[in-house]
Amino acid sequence: MQAVVAIPEITSLVCDKEASELIMAPVAGVPLLMRTLITATRAGADDILLICPAALSNELVRSFLEAALRHGVRAKVIQLDEFDPGAASSWAKLAPHLENQFLWLPWNWVTIKHLLARLPVAQIHSVNWAEPACATLHEVTRDNASSALLHPEGVAVTSPESASLAERFLVAHSGKVLDGIHTSFNRRLCRPFVRVLSHTSASPDAVTLGGVVISILSAVAFAKGSYWWSALGAFLFYVAGLFDEMDGMLARVTFAESPRGTWFEGFADGLSYVLLFGGITIGLHRHYGRPATVMGIVLLVGAILALIATSLQRRRATSPDRPNEYLGRFYQLLDKDSGNWISRVVRQVQAFQRRGVMIHYVVLFTVIGALPVLFFLATVGAHLTWILILYFNRRFFAQRGERRAEPNVNTLKEAL
Repeated sequence: MQAVVAIPEITSLVCDKEASELIMAPVAGVPLLMRTLITATRAGADDILLICPAALSNELVRSFLEAALRHGVRAKVIQLDEFDPGAASSWAKLAPHLENQFLWLPWNWVTIKHLLARLPVAQIHSVNWAEPACATLHEVTRDNASSALLHPEGVAVTSPESASLAERFLVAHSGKVLDGIHTSFNRRLCRPFVRVLSHTSASPDAVTLGGVVISILSAVAFAKGSYWWSALGAFLFYVAGLFDEMDGMLARVTFAESPRGTWFEGFADGLSYVLLFGGITIGLHRHYGRPATVMGIVLLVGAILALIATSLQRRRATSPDRPNEYLGRFYQLLDKDSGNWISRVVRQVQAFQRRGVMIHYVVLFTVIGALPVLFFLATVGAHLTWILILYFNRRFFAQRGERRAEPNVNTLKEAL
């Protein structure tokens, strides 16, 4: 897919410094034009045509291209004296460089990749050129106009106030398609903090590490054994869970996702559970003695086996550069295998073991004084998890010659 982005003529009327400040104004920590180009690339554009005013200095244009290249974006630049997207004559000048179908994306339009990827083709001439549109060469070069308009989601950044709205839009859409009620509630709590973090040098990995530190404090509190210490531990574990939400949100908002970050986050999640169960084991030992210790050892063994089995299956189910697609592909396989009652049941209950849900139940069981019940359920769940992973590993991935399924649109939506 080709994407066409045009820098406005107003930049040719100001000095290079002012033009650069206008075009590269940071939005959630990423320069505006860079955000536009990167979003287009991640939406599937493999050919970006960047239209610049002829009066814009070559040095400034070159600096834009170098900055884009550092973000893995390659763009072809065409400088024109005048470009009016509403005029067929302007498009006629670009006709040799245009594909039959392309994505028009205003330079200052802030949105997210999947909203661009699912734009329908607009077989119209009079689109609102201040908003994105999926157009065709035939439509933009003909003279007769149509009145139909599309209104895609996003924010046009034209002022500091609209930049703030754009940041709120990005953070509000930084979750995942599969987020349920619990996770959506967690993400709402995280939004103000993610906005602040996006303007700092804090990396998603640093946020993940912060969550691990809080998990350690939670385990220490649970190990004290008293009701109020346990309540504090549950609260801290909930906060650590919010850090787990924030690292992914921050990574998506700032384009900082990476395979290494996905693996690190998965390891941190598993470690947080080991710390939690270890702390609860010590705390319950103070009340129930040896039986609690034995149960705790059984639980920790199950949790560690589940972590190892999940990691191995993630490696087998995904390519090395896309470990984040594991959950999406696994859900897709469960849906295809819905004729199997085990697959059907696991598909319905799997969401309850996700950390964004578990942190709520840890708080609930702690507050009502039912930690032993949580302990028992967690023990059963941990061992069922690794057993079922081995079962599905054999059922879905055992064939040596199996070709890894290419992720389709639904899989990517679920994974991202």
